Amino acid sequence: MPSEALTARSAWAILAHPMRRLPDVPPRGRAITVDLEGESLPAIEGEPVACSLIAAGEPMLARSIKYHRPRGPYCFAGACSHCLMRVDGVPNVYACRTPARDGMKLERQNAYPSAKVDIFESIDWFFPKGMDHHEMFAGVPVAEQVMAKVARQLAGLGLLPKTPAPATAPARTVRTRVAVVGGGAAGLAAARVLTERDVGFLLIERDDALGGRLANGAPEAGGPSLDDIHRISPSSVLTRATALGLYDDEAGRFLAVGTWEADAPRLVKVYSERFLLTPGGHPPTLPFENNDLPGVYAGRAASLLLRRYDVAPETAALVGWGAELHALANLLQERGTKVVAVVDLRDTPPAGTHATAVRGSEPKAHGLRGVSAFSYTREGGGREKVSCDAVLVSVPVSPSFELARQGGAKVPFDEKRGLFVVETDADGRTQAPDVYAAGDVTGGGTAKDAAAAGRRAAQALVGGLS
Repeated sequence: MPSEALTARSAWAILAHPMRRLPDVPPRGRAITVDLEGESLPAIEGEPVACSLIAAGEPMLARSIKYHRPRGPYCFAGACSHCLMRVDGVPNVYACRTPARDGMKLERQNAYPSAKVDIFESIDWFFPKGMDHHEMFAGVPVAEQVMAKVARQLAGLGLLPKTPAPATAPARTVRTRVAVVGGGAAGLAAARVLTERDVGFLLIERDDALGGRLANGAPEAGGPSLDDIHRISPSSVLTRATALGLYDDEAGRFLAVGTWEADAPRLVKVYSERFLLTPGGHPPTLPFENNDLPGVYAGRAASLLLRRYDVAPETAALVGWGAELHALANLLQERGTKVVAVVDLRDTPPAGTHATAVRGSEPKAHGLRGVSAFSYTREGGGREKVSCDAVLVSVPVSPSFELARQGGAKVPFDEKRGLFVVETDADGRTQAPDVYAAGDVTGGGTAKDAAAAGRRAAQALVGGLS
């Protein structure tokens, strides 16, 4: 029997097998506390609040909209909705993108009476084969109206803010010769070329620091270094800035960029002669049973948590394909995580990879409200199951092609890779004369490939300037 002194939170932590901060590693910031639904939890100032929560033993941040299944952060890139929380009274805030502040108030959404004990979770049990609320009781006058109201309540995503939104700062305009979107391997290499050619540019990066996977991903053998960051003038960089769209008006073509300046949102219109798009991509999911359990993370999310914030699982199973899968396994092992399985779904693992690496199929995560085990079918063998704290899904990113398409580039579907990619020539030119693209947005590859593509695109772009 558990001790009566065992708190509800610690009981949940044991059940859900949370991530933990690496032992004997000094904190990378000031120790603070945040308030999660009335409970004070430790955090590190400035790190994503989702990182602080999972490190404090709180892996479940929300419930899914329809079936009210437990949800934990997955991508740490603002590309999924698993970590949306109410933060200081504002609903639907990405906890993976929000820096922790002392005393900030956090609430989980889409649950009644609480996220840990949610009566609407019973929907998943009553309808094991799925619920089509659009047709339920259709044609039955009274029941149809009641069901429509219930469906609207279930589909609601958070409650309205308690206070009015802060006033936005006036929009400002920036003019530059070249606008570069994305400060990863391709964008940094391009920025170096532009710096050397003395061509004015503005590098727009939505994170608070440059580097992308060079700084936060699993290190690649022979990959480029981060030295290019130090060659870029700070005046040519705009961080914590999201390129929202590529538009035309009477003054020309511009990027609409959302920024935070003096803690207030501001729209920046960036007019430019040329646009070099290197936004990379976002981590996709894989379709396997229980892939939405708290404790299932994207591979790039896991490397980010480890390299930047010293947070990692005690034991992990990895699944996916590609070079990053095996590089991540090595990184985790080096930093003290016990890697209990590496399942390559497409290829036989190359020589020199992790000892547990095998080719397999039919992955499955196990657990009630969080990951506790992982199973798969080994090629040429039977079913195997291992206990673990986390399942890490490492596959090539899905290109962030939206800006390029809006700008007039052609974005075909690559059947071989199963992705929509931006079509370019060897020098990064797209169908739109003023739009260039490089890196993961054109279909992926290594960081070394992305940097080379960024250099070629910048060189071609400079040659086309008047």
